[in-house]
Amino acid sequence: MKKISIIVACYNEGLNIRPLYERVISVMHTLQDYDFELIYVDNASTDNSLTIYHEIAAHDPHVTTLIMSRNFGTSQSSMLAGMRYATGNAVIFIDGDLQDPPELIPAFITTWQEGYEVVYGIRVKRKGSILRRIGYTCFYRLFRMLSYLDIPLDAGDTSLIDRKIVDIITSLPEKDLYIRGLRTWAGFRQTGIEYVREDRARGKTSNSFFANVFWAKKAIVNFSYKPLEFISRIAVALGCASVLGTCWYLASWYRYGIPRATFTILLCMIIMTSLIFIALGTLAEYFIRMFHEIKGRPTYIVRSIINQKTLSRQPEILVDNRQNETSLDLF
Repeated sequence: MKKISIIVACYNEGLNIRPLYERVISVMHTLQDYDFELIYVDNASTDNSLTIYHEIAAHDPHVTTLIMSRNFGTSQSSMLAGMRYATGNAVIFIDGDLQDPPELIPAFITTWQEGYEVVYGIRVKRKGSILRRIGYTCFYRLFRMLSYLDIPLDAGDTSLIDRKIVDIITSLPEKDLYIRGLRTWAGFRQTGIEYVREDRARGKTSNSFFANVFWAKKAIVNFSYKPLEFISRIAVALGCASVLGTCWYLASWYRYGIPRATFTILLCMIIMTSLIFIALGTLAEYFIRMFHEIKGRPTYIVRSIINQKTLSRQPEILVDNRQNETSLDLF
């Protein structure tokens, strides 16, 4: 019997934890040929989530919860922790806000059994504010245009990934992760399943406008060289502009005198300065990623595990074995 690991990244999703559990259990009970485990990864929630995890885990051995030592600011760390803990033949990611329906799981598994190692959800329609929908649509197309990978359009984190690709991703040394890009980078046979993404029914999203801008920068910097190529083009453009500006200055000085030429030079200096700061800002984004990788700090620290099972490879945490809840410390 093959086993499916369902990983749910959560932060302050107390209103959604139990409804998601009930829908996942209902779906998995229809798939009698598969064993499963449901792994919640909580990014140090401040609501009543911990109580709900304990209540569910006390009655269902299929459910495990990894509690982070603090909020690490990104669901990618939670997804990585879930992959390292998962013991299934395939891993399925579902968002904890229930915007991506658990009822997609049977279709994911069926497509996986047809020979595809990655099956991702394609959001053909997204409910919610029109500005958010426009922003996401523009981002995916910009990301695909800039990336050196063939990034699928409108494909979020919700997906099924085969064990071989899970092992590849969890063995990578990089710390600044973007799972959507890494699953594309890994290759193998991949396909998408279309669905309609619902609006959040309960709770409040933690993804603000600035958080979404951060995600966009992270994706582009991690999987694109074109911003760096843009800087080299700026350098060429500035060189040409300097030559043209000098010629214009001499011509203006000869024909009109100093005042007009001075204004022209000031305008050129403002434009060139702006381009230089754009180039420096772009370089800074890459340097930040490099600095983060060089430090080599763990991507996450797990404080405790509710309903511990047999652990798979976890190079970043050390287990202090106890009964129902396991404390973990950094090496």
